Amino acid sequence: MLESIILGIIQGIAEFFPISSTAHLVLLPWFFGWEGDVSTLTFDVALHAGTLMSLFICFWKDIKDMFGKNFKLLLLIAVGTVPAGLAGLYLEDYVAGPLRGPQIIAAALVVVGGVMYASEGLRGKKTLGGLGLLDVLFIGALQAVALVPGVSRSGITISAGLARGVRRDHAARFSFLLSIPVIAGAAVLEGRHLFDSTGDTDMALVGAGFAAAFVTGVVAIKLLIHYLKRFTLKAFVYYRFVLAGVIMGWLWLAN
Repeated sequence: MLESIILGIIQGIAEFFPISSTAHLVLLPWFFGWEGDVSTLTFDVALHAGTLMSLFICFWKDIKDMFGKNFKLLLLIAVGTVPAGLAGLYLEDYVAGPLRGPQIIAAALVVVGGVMYASEGLRGKKTLGGLGLLDVLFIGALQAVALVPGVSRSGITISAGLARGVRRDHAARFSFLLSIPVIAGAAVLEGRHLFDSTGDTDMALVGAGFAAAFVTGVVAIKLLIHYLKRFTLKAFVYYRFVLAGVIMGWLWLAN
């Protein structure tokens, strides 16, 4: 139960903070040797569902407006989702296998950390309402790269927004709105395999992971948007560099 809650909290934080949720969910069981129900497909889907629910709660007004008076934003999000959707469909098996190694995660943490640092020098004053088709295509194309563990979907899309001259907090808001169909798609893509799985699953553990991811996700979204109104991405960049160093140090000690 403790492992389930910890992983749910990590998912809720790292899905929205630009530090890569996939990297943390791969690394924690690897560090501590966690197995069993917390390593099942059912549990993974539950964590995605928890963070998806937190997005609906935090952006319900925006979602409602998109299907009413702000149809332009809905179209832009649909366009921006296409690259990640295609990449997820065609690269699912590859991403779930060879790219989940700790060395690749460490490299992605460093490289994208450098991109995040550089993007701070490019940000402008463009707001969410000022986004155009080219902006969204650029952000959406980079979102597809987030399939690689260690990249961070929020980190790469916020950086892409900054590179297009978007205000930091507005880049984060668009990143979160753009993530709704992607996270929903990931849950469906993984969930379709549940009928093929065998064995009993402890639904209490699954429920605890869902609840932890949901509650933590709501807090993480609100905290990050408030934080980015005043501060840069650099603190997250430094964290990524430290985590990459820890991974490589652990590998060195293990050998």
